[in-house]
Parts: sequence; C-alpha cells; structure tokens
Amino acid sequence: MKQLTPLLVCLSLTFAACQKEESKPAPTAAEQAKAFNNAISNNSSGNPVAAPANYLGALAKGQQSAIKTIDSTSLNKAVELFYAQEGRYPKDLQELVANKYIGEVPKAPIGMQINYDPKTGKVNVVNQ
Repeated sequence: MKQLTPLLVCLSLTFAACQKEESKPAPTAAEQAKAFNNAISNNSSGNPVAAPANYLGALAKGQQSAIKTIDSTSLNKAVELFYAQEGRYPKDLQELVANKYIGEVPKAPIGMQINYDPKTGKVNVVNQ
C-alpha cells in the first residue's frame, strides 16, 4: 500500500494539472479570413491573377536596389583609392576613368541618377 500511495498522488496531481490548463478556443472562420486577408494585403494586391505581376515587380525592385548598392559602393571605393593615392578627391567621376581607377562610369538604374560631391568625395544614387 505504501508503494501505491505515491503513484496515486502523482496521478491525481497530473489529472488536476490537466484540468486547470485552459485551452484557447479555435479561431472562428471570420477571424481566420481576416488574418489571411491582412497577410495578403501586406504582401500583394490580393488578386491571384496579379501574382505574376507582383512577383516580377518585387524582382525588379530588388534588382534595382542591388544595382544601386553595388554602383555606389564600387564608386565610393574608387574615390577612396584615388584620394589615398592622389591626396585629393577627383573633380568628377570621369577623372576616375581617365586615371584608370574604373573602366567607365556605370549607368544609373532607370529613374535614378548618380550624384558625386567632390568636396566630400561621396557618391550617392538618388531618385531623379
């Protein structure tokens, strides 16, 4: 009987713990639909027919962002190298080409332009 008592206590505590635990009710169909619509509206137009256009638009934005970052980073590095070797910033980006720090000034992505400040030596790609 002494061996049975701890087992009964353990089972009763387990049963009591299970009874106290409150479970959340399952979301209603309306709540599920609202959550789904919120997720779609945040990520796309919500129209399945427009999904390919949304995907291609996102790809284009990503590519434009990547090109912008690469162009400005590579130009800034070339300006820093020019400054380190020449002791001054180039007058314009064409001076980097003339002195063979870069092969050519890259074209800005569509709707963007490359700004260079010869006083600070900073290159930025900005909207037109």
